[in-house]
Amino acid sequence: MKILTKFHGEIEINEEDIYIFESGIPGFLEEKQFSLLTLDETPFFVLQSITKPEVAFIMTNPFELFSTYEVNLPDEVLADLQIQSEQDVAVFTILSVREPFEKTTANLQAPIILNHTKKLGKQYIMKTNNYTTRHKLIPPLVATKQEVK
Repeated sequence: MKILTKFHGEIEINEEDIYIFESGIPGFLEEKQFSLLTLDETPFFVLQSITKPEVAFIMTNPFELFSTYEVNLPDEVLADLQIQSEQDVAVFTILSVREPFEKTTANLQAPIILNHTKKLGKQYIMKTNNYTTRHKLIPPLVATKQEVK
């Protein structure tokens, strides 16, 4: 099937690769079908709406950027997404890409959870104060003193 996308133009996708978000995504509740696309030669992905090209989220694997990040899924999320094992699950964080790129932030409080096996997805809003919706992707550089000889 052909779809129009925000970042890739018109592309061909397989219908069996469409993820169903039964509850939509907060702010986009009417959008229930998405495709997971790669951004070539980057660690980023695009969660692209099947019906609205302008609805696309840049995402990345939070565990690669934030080594202490943890997501503990409650039983209701495991049931909603029909998760049987850890191998079924992929976790992503939505990025707010800004100019310059150093100002880009990651939403660690509400990760996107995908069940690759069943092709189900959900944005899970964690009830914790450990994470926010705007973690800096690139930490600010720390100025260091250099001795002048």
